[in-house]
Amino acid sequence: MDGEPVLPEPTDGGVFPGLQSDDRRRWLQDTGLAGLGWATGGWIAWGAPGAAGAAAPAETRPAGQHARVLRYAFPTTETGFDPAQISDLYSRTITAHVFEALYQYDHLARPAQLRPCLAEGLPEVSEDFTRWTVRMKPGVFFQDDPAFGGQPREVTAQDWVFTFRRVFDPALKSPGQPSLEEMGILGLKELREAALKGQPFDYDSPLPGMQVLDRYTLQFRLREPRPRFLYTLAAPDVLGVMAHEVVQRYGDKIMEHPVGTGPFRLASWRRSSRIVLERNPTYREVRYDARPAADDAEGQALLARLKGRRLPMLDRVEVPIIEEAQPRWLSFLAGEQDLLQIVPPEFIAQAIPEGQLAPNLARRGIRAARVPAADVSYQIFNWEHPLVGGNAPEKVALRRAMALGYDIEREIRLIRHGQAIPAQGMTVPGTFGHDPAFRTDAARYDLARARALLDLYGWQDRDGDGWRETPDGQPLVLEMLSQSDQTTRAMDELLKKSLNALGLKLTLKIGQWSENLKAARAGRFMMWRVGSSSSTPDGQGSLERVYSGSIGKGNLARFRLPALDTLYQRMQGLPDGPERQALFREANRLAVAYMPYRMTVHRILCDLTQPGVVGYRRPVCWLDWWSFVDVNAADPAGA
Repeated sequence: MDGEPVLPEPTDGGVFPGLQSDDRRRWLQDTGLAGLGWATGGWIAWGAPGAAGAAAPAETRPAGQHARVLRYAFPTTETGFDPAQISDLYSRTITAHVFEALYQYDHLARPAQLRPCLAEGLPEVSEDFTRWTVRMKPGVFFQDDPAFGGQPREVTAQDWVFTFRRVFDPALKSPGQPSLEEMGILGLKELREAALKGQPFDYDSPLPGMQVLDRYTLQFRLREPRPRFLYTLAAPDVLGVMAHEVVQRYGDKIMEHPVGTGPFRLASWRRSSRIVLERNPTYREVRYDARPAADDAEGQALLARLKGRRLPMLDRVEVPIIEEAQPRWLSFLAGEQDLLQIVPPEFIAQAIPEGQLAPNLARRGIRAARVPAADVSYQIFNWEHPLVGGNAPEKVALRRAMALGYDIEREIRLIRHGQAIPAQGMTVPGTFGHDPAFRTDAARYDLARARALLDLYGWQDRDGDGWRETPDGQPLVLEMLSQSDQTTRAMDELLKKSLNALGLKLTLKIGQWSENLKAARAGRFMMWRVGSSSSTPDGQGSLERVYSGSIGKGNLARFRLPALDTLYQRMQGLPDGPERQALFREANRLAVAYMPYRMTVHRILCDLTQPGVVGYRRPVCWLDWWSFVDVNAADPAGA
C-alpha cells in the first residue's frame, strides 16, 4: 500500500496517429509517459556472485523432474478474487495472476515501461487524448471452466465492454468505480445513475464510450482529456477481462471462482489460511522477454539467463496466510518458504545487520534486495465521526495535536528498525507528483505545541483526573481499529504512550484486517492505521484518498473539501509537467492542514529469496510477477 512509464515501440499494429518515431518520443516526454525517475541504483542486492547469470536452459524438462513450486506467505488475510469487488493488496496479488489486461509492465525495466499484453500494439490516440483505439490479439482464450459448457471461449472486444460496465453496477459496490468514473468513459456514469434510481442495471445496450469496431477492436471515448488513460488499461488485478458466462454461473459466489485468461488458475482456497494456484494448462505461448536499462547489470543478467523461456515457468504457487511475524520469519529460515517478501522490521537486524546480508544467510546462498517502497503508512480519522471528524476548528486542532504529539522518528528507530523515512504528504516515492524536497508539518514532533493546541481549543482536563474532556465537558475516549500481530501491537503501544502524554485516552478494538477494512468502508469506525501502495507510476491515486467522489472506497476517511476536489479534477486532464506538479504540492498542503489522514512513513523494503529462486525482482507498482520467476529447490545455485 508506488514518474511515468515509457511505452515500447509497437511491433505490429497500433501507432500514435500522425506521429513519427522521434515525434512519438517527444510526445511521451511532453505528456509524462516517460521517466519514472526510479533509478536502477535504488536496488541494493546481495547474494552469491553470478547467481543470475548462465545460458537459458532448454524449454522441455527432463522426465521425472519435480514440479517447480513457489512458496511464500501473505502476512494478512485475503477477501476474495473478483477483480470488481476487491481493493486489498493480497487479494489483488492473486487476481493479477489469474486475469490479464490489455497492457502490462515490463518485469525488468526501471524506470517502468508498459508493453502490450492482450493488445497487439500501442493504442491509437487522438490529439486531445479523448479517443483511444485498441486492437487486441486474436486467439486468446479464457481458462477452461464449466461455465463455458466444455467449449473453448475466445476473448473478444465485447468482453472488455462487459468487464468495464460491471464495475459500475451498484450491486457490486466496486471499490474501483470512483477512479474509473474519473476516466470519463462516456455512458458508464449514466448507467450507474439510472440503476441507483431503481432501474435494472443495463448490461446490454451499446455504450458511446466503448465502441466495438469489430470482434477484436475496441474504441474508448472519454468525456475529457485523459493523458494517462493507458494506466487504466494495465490493471489486471482490478480490471482483468472477465466473461459474462462465468459471472452468471457463479452469481454471489463469484469471489470464489476467478476465471481469467492469465497464466495461473485457482486450484484450492481455504479462506484466511491457504491459497494455491497452478499453471493454466491452456495458456497461450508467451516467451520471456524484457527491456532492462543498458546499465542495469542485474536486469541484463536475468534477461540473458531467462530470455526465450516459455511462461509461466512455475507449475504451482502456494500461499499460506501467516499473520505473525516470527512464525513467518522462522518458516523462511527453515526452508519452508522460497521467498520472504518484506522482512519483518523486528528481524531486520538478524537479516541485514549494518546494512549487509548476514553471513550465516549468505553462506546458505540466500539473497537479499532492498528497495524504497512506493507506499505510505497512515492513520485515518473518520470525517463523519462526531468526535474526531469535520472542519470545525476544534476538530482540526484535535487531529493536528495528535499528530504533533506522535514521534515518527521514534517509530522508525524502535519499531521499523530504521527501514523507513518520514512521509511529508500524501504522494509516494517513485510516482509523478512526489517531490522529495517537499516539506510540511506532517512529520513534526512537538509535544509542547500539541498540548498548547489542545488547551487553546477547549480540549482540557476539567476534573483533574489526568484525562482531557471535550470542549463541552463530555468524556473524551478515542477508539481505534487494530489487529493482533506483533508489529501492530508495538505501534499501538507507542501511540497509546504518545496520547497518554497529551492526556488523551485511547481504547483499541482488535479484529482481523479484512473485517476492519469492511468497517472502514462502511464508515463504522473512529480511527484506523493502514498502509497503501501505488498501483501506477502516477501519484494521483494517492490523492483519491481525499477526493469526495471516492468516499467509502479509496477515500476511507470520508473526507470532503471542495477545494481539493477541484484540484483533483484539474490534475486529471493535465499532461505531466510543472503546472500539474504545482497542483500536487497545493493538494498535499491542504491535506496536511485539515489532516483527515496522518501520514507517517514510506517504508524501505527488504526481500529474501532462497538459493533456488531465479528471476525475482520486486515490482515498482504492479503485482503480476510470478510468470517471470523460476524455482528449482534441487539446484542450490538457482534453476
